[in-house]
Amino acid sequence: MIKNMDRGILLMLLASLSFAVMGGFAKVVSQALPPVEVTFFRNIFGVILVGIAIYKVPLKQIGGKPFLLIFRGSMGFAALLAYFYIMAYIPLGEAVTYNKTSPIFVAIFAYLFLNEKLHKSALLAIIIGFVGIILVAQPEGGTFDKYDILGIFSGMGAALAYTSIRELRKYYDTRAIVMSFMGVGTVAPLFLMLITPYVNVTEEFDWMFAAFVMPEGIEWAYVVAVGIFATISQLLMTKAYELTKAGIVGTISYSNIVFAVVIGIMLGDPIPDIWTVLGIILVILSGLLVALPKGLK
Repeated sequence: MIKNMDRGILLMLLASLSFAVMGGFAKVVSQALPPVEVTFFRNIFGVILVGIAIYKVPLKQIGGKPFLLIFRGSMGFAALLAYFYIMAYIPLGEAVTYNKTSPIFVAIFAYLFLNEKLHKSALLAIIIGFVGIILVAQPEGGTFDKYDILGIFSGMGAALAYTSIRELRKYYDTRAIVMSFMGVGTVAPLFLMLITPYVNVTEEFDWMFAAFVMPEGIEWAYVVAVGIFATISQLLMTKAYELTKAGIVGTISYSNIVFAVVIGIMLGDPIPDIWTVLGIILVILSGLLVALPKGLK
């Protein structure tokens, strides 16, 4: 048990670093390509790489949960699309902070759907976490803007996807679980781009629809890098969730925020102000309050 937990923590640290690097490339290329297209490229390379791995070593699984597998892929895709959209408009560290509210929701959903125990400190953790989100968002007039809402949605959607892994691992090979996400994440963006010319898109839904823009020059290198680092992080993260409890692994994933802040500043993002830093710290603290009691058992 302890050995598996240590491996899960190490794999999540590596996944977080890889995910932050992927975010850096995605942020750069999102200045030229629409988020739905970046999402497509992020997944198409993963489908190829994982497909080759499955071809070389056939899947070993019992199956039997196809709808849960599709659900995992759909929620993961929607969360990722929202994440790519907001990172084009706000600092990378803030975008990741929104996305990394997912460990809080993972603990809640694992309690609701998987009967995992939720420590009494969880309610306090949730309150602290949302105070942190408010400090990061710094809403004007007491209302969250479009980017705040999509950011929180990216965290909730990712949490639902991650939580489903805890059940899916009993029936499917890790690569099949990853492929469900990347498969939906390839087909759905392609479909949305194809129908864009035939639908009237309002501002509220422009994050979902956009016409295809052919990458040029260095942009091809960026989208390839997005796909490669995304695939690496996805495989590492999925394996980490298989080895260790969702709450513990979810909390370790907060290291992604630190990596993303540094990478974002290197790309030209402003240095976070004191309120944003405090908000990030509170979000991380909330995750620790959720996971530490589980880690002591």
